[in-house]
Amino acid sequence: MKKKINKLPDFDKMSLDEIARFWDTHNVTDYENETKDVDIVFELNKPRTESLVLRVQKNIKEKLEKVARSKGLNVSTLARMWLMEKLSRA
Repeated sequence: MKKKINKLPDFDKMSLDEIARFWDTHNVTDYENETKDVDIVFELNKPRTESLVLRVQKNIKEKLEKVARSKGLNVSTLARMWLMEKLSRA
């Protein structure tokens, strides 16, 4: 029996949520005929020159954690992203 060749959708026409739902319900090994190997570089030793301690109320921290989890991020990353977005508009 010949294995069915699956065709990947056009991800450029999809939202990030749609792409995430696609990969949540599909297996990448079913699309090996359409993928190629790439080199990935991880910068694990990013220089961190400053830190900031920010105190917030418990309910705010819990909301931030919930949003961060829903986006697949940790709380610090989400808070840093939001701070940078706000500062770029200032």
